[in-house]
Amino acid sequence: MTLHPVLPPLLLAAAAVLVAGQFVALRRWRRSARSRMMLWRWLLVTCAAALLVLAATRVVLTGDDESATRSAGDTDPNVFLVVDRSPDMAVEDIDGRSRMDVAREDLQALIDRYPRARFAVIGFASAPTLQWPLSADTWSLRPVLDTITPYAYRPDAVTQTNAGAASTVLRYQLISAVQQYPRAATLVFYLGAGARESELPAREFVPPADSVDGGAVLGYGTPAGGPIPDTEIARSPIDDGTLRTVAGQLGVPFIARADGALPSEQLPDAMGASDATAIASTGGQTETYWLPALGAAVLILIELYFVLRDFRRSRYVSVDVMP
Repeated sequence: MTLHPVLPPLLLAAAAVLVAGQFVALRRWRRSARSRMMLWRWLLVTCAAALLVLAATRVVLTGDDESATRSAGDTDPNVFLVVDRSPDMAVEDIDGRSRMDVAREDLQALIDRYPRARFAVIGFASAPTLQWPLSADTWSLRPVLDTITPYAYRPDAVTQTNAGAASTVLRYQLISAVQQYPRAATLVFYLGAGARESELPAREFVPPADSVDGGAVLGYGTPAGGPIPDTEIARSPIDDGTLRTVAGQLGVPFIARADGALPSEQLPDAMGASDATAIASTGGQTETYWLPALGAAVLILIELYFVLRDFRRSRYVSVDVMP
């Protein structure tokens, strides 16, 4: 169980003291000549105030249910995943595994690395596709990334792949993210092989000024390369020169992914993550604030009923006494 208060602790403490004072005053009321109904109504309002203070502490229960959803705050990072889905990613030159197999594992590792972030996914080969809009719903995103594969391709798809195909889509997504979440850090991760066999010049990535706070270009493949399935290309090595150029354009480091696990020490920290404004889904955390809030709402509605009843009676009395 953890607390994520929605108000400053000092303000919550002051509210708790005021509610405690209400209960102390209630004991004095019982010794006075007040009617029993007035005492009950005083207790009703005091209990509603106590429940609201409890709701404001935002108690979160931690369990093992990974299906729990979460919400991201306006200071939690935006993470853009730009994924190469060209035929080059089908090459099996990383310990007998395809480049896309390793990329899928890295995508899941990035979600684990930034559990409080919003994610967007842009796939590309010769043209880009926004496959997942910016969202904090990582629970639904994980199975989508588990099944991501290179696009079905024609014989000329290898030569038509453009390493910078996602540049325009990414630029507009970054502009939107900065406008919508001006206090959030933005990370960009480019996962690709570089498209060495392409006959097209790579488009340039031109992100808006100060819109990228970190990230990395992850390059998949080896210098020796391997055959591209269903093509006549016997050797397709990684084009690390193109990938390093992309890294320079985005202002992020280049990380070669020829073996091993994703090196977490080379990845940026989760800048801007706020414990008070976001609840991570990993670990199965469950919000409970709505229970005391619902109880307070019921008590306030009961008191509102009594207030309206008294108002109605007072109007009848005033009519009766008029000449």
